[in-house]
Amino acid sequence: MNNKPKTEIGLKYNKAIKMNKNFMYQDLKRSNCYNTYFSNSNFNFTSLRGAHFKSCNFYGCTFKSSEIIGANLKKSKFKNAKFENTVFESTNLDDVDFSGAKFKNVIFLNTDISKSKNLNIDSSKVKIFKEMPVIELSERLECAIKSAMENEFVKKSRTLDTKDGGINFVSIMILLENFKEKQLIDGLMLIGERIDKEFCTLSYIIKNLEIYKSQGLL
Repeated sequence: MNNKPKTEIGLKYNKAIKMNKNFMYQDLKRSNCYNTYFSNSNFNFTSLRGAHFKSCNFYGCTFKSSEIIGANLKKSKFKNAKFENTVFESTNLDDVDFSGAKFKNVIFLNTDISKSKNLNIDSSKVKIFKEMPVIELSERLECAIKSAMENEFVKKSRTLDTKDGGINFVSIMILLENFKEKQLIDGLMLIGERIDKEFCTLSYIIKNLEIYKSQGLL
């Protein structure tokens, strides 16, 4: 019988000072932090799925290719933060201050932005969806997506599916912005065969597809 304690996931800070830290590539899901200073820290390529960061300070932090899904950011401050290729989905932004924040290729899905403060949105750099969009998929692409989702590590990452097991069309939209359909079909088949370790964001799939492309496999 294995009595190893279950590994804690995410960050657990209360009224802490964690400035200038590098959290890049970390799986920060289910983090629970209150009134903590993360100023000038690196959150690139992180998953904040189901995380609670209440009344925290993210001044000058970077969130490149981060996934902020089902998170509670109530009363946190993101002054001068930078968001690039970031997805906010079903996230609580009540009284969240975005003064001076920069957005590039950011998606807000099923997220009420009206209760946030100082959110300056350039419509050419931000997409807002009230609900999951539905896009027309070819039969071959749909089969490739479902094939990739049979990989245990892809399935665990929750990057290609929704909570009810359907296809995450936002993820597919992002992938189609980076790859031609045939490349994506071939690449997803390889993803299903080759991914053999845990990961937490769609950026990992994109990185592997770029490697396959450079190797002439796509």
